[in-house]
Amino acid sequence: MTDQRPPTNDSHSQPHRVPPAASQQEQFSGHHIRYPNPPDAANPDPVTLRDQWRFATRQYSRWYGHAWGTAIVAGVAFFALGWFIKGGNPLPTTHDDSRPHGSSSESESKGG
Repeated sequence: MTDQRPPTNDSHSQPHRVPPAASQQEQFSGHHIRYPNPPDAANPDPVTLRDQWRFATRQYSRWYGHAWGTAIVAGVAFFALGWFIKGGNPLPTTHDDSRPHGSSSESESKGG
Protein backbone atom coordinates (compact mmCIF):
# COMPACT_ATOMS: atom_id res chain seq x y z
CA MET A 1 0.00 0.00 0.00
CA THR A 2 1.22 3.43 -0.86
CA ASP A 3 1.03 6.26 1.58
CA GLN A 4 -0.71 9.19 -0.08
CA ARG A 5 -0.05 12.34 1.87
CA PRO A 6 -1.19 15.76 0.74
CA PRO A 7 1.66 17.88 -0.62
CA THR A 8 3.37 20.03 1.96
CA ASN A 9 3.39 23.78 1.63
CA ASP A 10 7.04 24.74 1.79
CA SER A 11 8.40 28.11 0.77
CA HIS A 12 9.78 26.89 -2.56
CA SER A 13 6.41 25.90 -3.98
CA GLN A 14 4.64 29.17 -3.12
CA PRO A 15 4.89 32.05 -5.58
CA HIS A 16 6.92 35.09 -4.56
CA ARG A 17 4.68 37.77 -3.12
CA VAL A 18 5.46 41.45 -2.90
CA PRO A 19 4.87 42.92 0.57
CA PRO A 20 2.07 45.51 0.74
CA ALA A 21 4.49 48.31 1.68
CA ALA A 22 6.30 48.06 -1.67
CA SER A 23 5.81 50.82 -4.21
CA GLN A 24 3.79 50.40 -7.40
CA GLN A 25 6.97 50.41 -9.51
CA GLU A 26 8.41 47.51 -7.52
CA GLN A 27 5.15 45.57 -7.84
CA PHE A 28 5.08 45.96 -11.62
CA SER A 29 8.76 45.32 -12.24
CA GLY A 30 9.12 42.50 -9.74
CA HIS A 31 12.42 43.94 -8.48
CA HIS A 32 13.21 44.97 -4.96
CA ILE A 33 15.70 47.69 -4.21
CA ARG A 34 18.01 46.45 -1.50
CA TYR A 35 21.14 48.28 -0.49
CA PRO A 36 23.97 46.24 1.02
CA ASN A 37 24.92 49.18 3.25
CA PRO A 38 21.88 51.27 4.05
CA PRO A 39 22.50 54.89 5.05
CA ASP A 40 22.80 55.79 8.71
CA ALA A 41 19.70 57.10 10.43
CA ALA A 42 21.70 60.05 11.81
CA ASN A 43 25.13 61.58 11.32
CA PRO A 44 27.79 59.88 13.42
CA ASP A 45 29.60 61.76 16.15
CA PRO A 46 32.77 63.73 15.26
CA VAL A 47 35.12 61.14 16.78
CA THR A 48 33.72 58.39 14.55
CA LEU A 49 33.90 60.65 11.48
CA ARG A 50 37.52 61.51 12.30
CA ASP A 51 38.41 57.81 12.64
CA GLN A 52 36.68 56.99 9.36
CA TRP A 53 38.47 59.86 7.61
CA ARG A 54 41.85 58.72 8.93
CA PHE A 55 41.19 55.16 7.83
CA ALA A 56 40.14 56.34 4.35
CA THR A 57 43.21 58.53 3.91
CA ARG A 58 45.50 55.68 5.06
CA GLN A 59 43.86 53.30 2.58
CA TYR A 60 44.13 55.84 -0.25
CA SER A 61 47.78 56.49 0.56
CA ARG A 62 48.51 52.77 0.58
CA TRP A 63 46.75 52.22 -2.77
CA TYR A 64 48.47 55.27 -4.28
CA GLY A 65 51.87 53.98 -3.18
CA HIS A 66 51.13 50.53 -4.53
CA ALA A 67 50.06 51.98 -7.87
CA TRP A 68 53.29 53.99 -8.21
CA GLY A 69 55.39 51.01 -7.11
CA THR A 70 53.68 48.77 -9.64
CA ALA A 71 54.18 51.32 -12.41
CA ILE A 72 57.89 51.67 -11.62
CA VAL A 73 58.44 47.91 -11.44
CA ALA A 74 56.56 47.42 -14.73
CA GLY A 75 58.62 50.15 -16.42
CA VAL A 76 61.91 48.64 -15.26
CA ALA A 77 60.76 45.15 -16.30
CA PHE A 78 59.77 46.30 -19.81
CA PHE A 79 63.02 48.23 -20.19
CA ALA A 80 65.00 45.12 -19.18
CA LEU A 81 62.96 42.97 -21.56
CA GLY A 82 63.60 45.42 -24.41
CA TRP A 83 67.30 45.48 -23.56
CA PHE A 84 67.39 41.68 -23.60
CA ILE A 85 65.53 41.40 -26.93
CA LYS A 86 67.39 44.20 -28.71
CA GLY A 87 70.78 43.41 -27.20
CA GLY A 88 71.35 47.02 -26.22
CA ASN A 89 69.61 50.16 -25.05
CA PRO A 90 65.98 49.92 -26.26
CA LEU A 91 65.39 53.67 -26.01
CA PRO A 92 65.88 55.58 -29.24
CA THR A 93 68.90 57.86 -29.21
CA THR A 94 69.65 60.88 -31.38
CA HIS A 95 73.19 59.81 -32.16
CA ASP A 96 75.33 56.71 -31.94
CA ASP A 97 78.02 56.93 -29.26
CA SER A 98 80.34 54.50 -31.09
CA ARG A 99 81.31 57.03 -33.76
CA PRO A 100 82.47 60.62 -33.36
CA HIS A 101 80.14 63.51 -34.09
CA GLY A 102 82.03 64.68 -37.16
CA SER A 103 82.06 61.34 -38.99
CA SER A 104 82.33 61.02 -42.74
CA SER A 105 78.79 59.72 -43.18
CA GLU A 106 77.35 63.00 -41.88
CA SER A 107 79.57 65.10 -44.17
CA GLU A 108 78.72 62.91 -47.19
CA SER A 109 74.99 63.33 -46.62
CA LYS A 110 75.46 67.13 -46.60
CA GLY A 111 77.04 66.99 -50.03
CA GLY A 112 80.34 68.10 -48.92
